[in-house]
Amino acid sequence: MSELVTGEAVALELRPARLPSRALAVVIDLIVAIAAYTVVTVALLVATASLDDAARTAVSIAAFLLVLVGAPIAVETLSHGRSLGKLACGLRVVRDDGGPIRFRHALVRGAVGVVEILLTFGVVACIASLVSERGRRLGDVFAGTLVVRERVPQTRTGFLPPPPPWLAGRFGQLDLSAVPDALWLAVRQYLSRMHQLDPQVGSDMAQRLAADLSARTGTPVPPGIPPAAYLAAVLQERQAREARRAFAHGPQAAGAQATGPRGVGPLTSGPQSAGPQTAESQAAGPFAAPLGPSGTPAPDSHTPSSPAPSTPPAAAPTPPPTESSESRPHTGFAPPA
Repeated sequence: MSELVTGEAVALELRPARLPSRALAVVIDLIVAIAAYTVVTVALLVATASLDDAARTAVSIAAFLLVLVGAPIAVETLSHGRSLGKLACGLRVVRDDGGPIRFRHALVRGAVGVVEILLTFGVVACIASLVSERGRRLGDVFAGTLVVRERVPQTRTGFLPPPPPWLAGRFGQLDLSAVPDALWLAVRQYLSRMHQLDPQVGSDMAQRLAADLSARTGTPVPPGIPPAAYLAAVLQERQAREARRAFAHGPQAAGAQATGPRGVGPLTSGPQSAGPQTAESQAAGPFAAPLGPSGTPAPDSHTPSSPAPSTPPAAAPTPPPTESSESRPHTGFAPPA
């Protein structure tokens, strides 16, 4: 991985192309260019058969410059750094800041490439690529460009490696309420891509994330635990808490759906919600008068009240025996208390 800094101070991690892939791309481009140059040369020899030797030499030089120098420059400019060979090998030419190349970059690379690739049969380009830290040849150095790998092998980025078994449940007492969602996302992305990173870059990133996470939780990282294992264990603890919270609210949510509007009671019918009923209310049907607290019918506000008796009131009559819930018919109506 090579870290490039753009003009907006954004660090880009790119994979520079090495000598084998670049050599294969150059060979493909040269095969296509030589084949096109051969066809153009034969056509020009047939077309210029009546000219003298000087004219033929001038036409041959012009065809050489046009096909072997001008055509690669035009292709790299129009395709933004992807020639036929680079496209086949998954490579691309970019600027030092990671942006697409322009005509001047392609012109410098093509002009220097005539010397270090065509005239020296690629010896100078191979030596420069081996000496350079990022595999750049002289044309890339003078033009300020870099050949990077545009197509990388696909890996499973959604798989999160589990923590070691001896760390299971060890961080159950951590306070994770102060950890922001952005830090959790960064930890998850690192764990899912840590096998793709350079070992040194991945180790530094794990240490930074572990330090940030321990600062948010208020508990330092226990000694002897690798940062990556610490991150995986804490992330698993958070997922376990979220799962317990979700399953703990499940039965309550199910009970809330079974209750009636405004939480009055369960929406059930039958003897469970009807309560005890007397034989008179069963015989009277759903329009029976409500009963008082002593079991007698409650006075109706629309009927005239009788005068109070002068003699002391007799004892309240005992209510008739109620029927059991098994013998009562299921009417589905509960008289008001």
